[in-house]
Amino acid sequence: MKSLRVVLLAVLLAGAFYYLSNRHPAPAALEPVSWTGSARLETTEAAAPQSFDSEEQNNITVYRKVLPAVVNVTSKAVAFDFFYGEVPEQGQGSGFVLDRQGRILTNYHVVAGAQQLEVTLSNRSKYAARVVGVDRAHDLAVIQITAPNLTPATLGDSKDLMVGQKVFAIGNPFGLNGTMTRGIISSIRSVRGPESFIDEAIQTDAAINPGNSGGPLLNSRGEVIGINTMIASSVGQSSGVGFAVPINTAKAVLNDLVTLGRVRRPAMGIRSLPIGPELAKRMGLAADSGVLIVQIVPGGAAERAGLRAGNQRAYIGNTPIMLGGDLIVAIDGDAVADTADIAHIMNRHRAGDTVRVTIFRGKQKMDVNLTLGELREQT
Repeated sequence: MKSLRVVLLAVLLAGAFYYLSNRHPAPAALEPVSWTGSARLETTEAAAPQSFDSEEQNNITVYRKVLPAVVNVTSKAVAFDFFYGEVPEQGQGSGFVLDRQGRILTNYHVVAGAQQLEVTLSNRSKYAARVVGVDRAHDLAVIQITAPNLTPATLGDSKDLMVGQKVFAIGNPFGLNGTMTRGIISSIRSVRGPESFIDEAIQTDAAINPGNSGGPLLNSRGEVIGINTMIASSVGQSSGVGFAVPINTAKAVLNDLVTLGRVRRPAMGIRSLPIGPELAKRMGLAADSGVLIVQIVPGGAAERAGLRAGNQRAYIGNTPIMLGGDLIVAIDGDAVADTADIAHIMNRHRAGDTVRVTIFRGKQKMDVNLTLGELREQT
């Protein structure tokens, strides 16, 4: 009996092993294969509408304020090739609206030689333009269009600009309309262009490229403080050294450009000699520095004001001069140490303005009112 139970148990165990080893589970449902991964994409979204910091908001405000006043100026001319065939030429620059009558300020070199001018506004409307007046010496020109609903730019003051001050340039570099760049005033210095001399030019590292010429240089309030005019570059593109004509230089000649078509360049009607401390001591002058009047233009502004030229012949090296004339030490309260100071002061005036000239006549200091004449009087 015992052996029978052992046999039955062995049979049961063998049957159970066979059953379990040959039992197959139900096949699982097939899932589509994802080649981009099986995890769900989860992105982080902003919790609130987009906002700008104070600096960004100022940039946006300046751009929106000034853009409607900035224009693209296209000049067209005809040149001739070696075989006297006509070759059309086209140039581009920028400018900005001065008033609702359609007067626009730009650079002289933008319109020089143009036989046809076209102005494109920020809304892409195009208008024919004509030249009203030019000032080649300062690379300035006023042109005019006839268009409705113009937005004039706001003219600022370039008298007390500071190196490090933030500035913006808006124009059409490489024909890319409505481009704004930002930088600082890098320096205030005099620069000479191919046909112009700009006293107290505004140097900036704001990117200025071909096509920016004539466009506005702006302060952080969106006021025009300069007219972008040239770059210092060996490759013809921005190298971080650009220059602008001070807006005060332009304001001094705008009335002449609009009413006369030219600038009545002011002149005192003198030929002068800058005096330093050493020369002043040798001459026995009453001041250490100034500008000595050695000759007066007959009938000129200085003669009309009663200023006096030298009457004693002397020599500086081999150069003959006349001593005994009035020594100019200031004009309108601004100290005068050399002829560059006089030129700088003249840039703020035009012919017909009256200035107060402070002189030493011998040992006597006195003020003389002088009404400026035109530069051509002196020539």
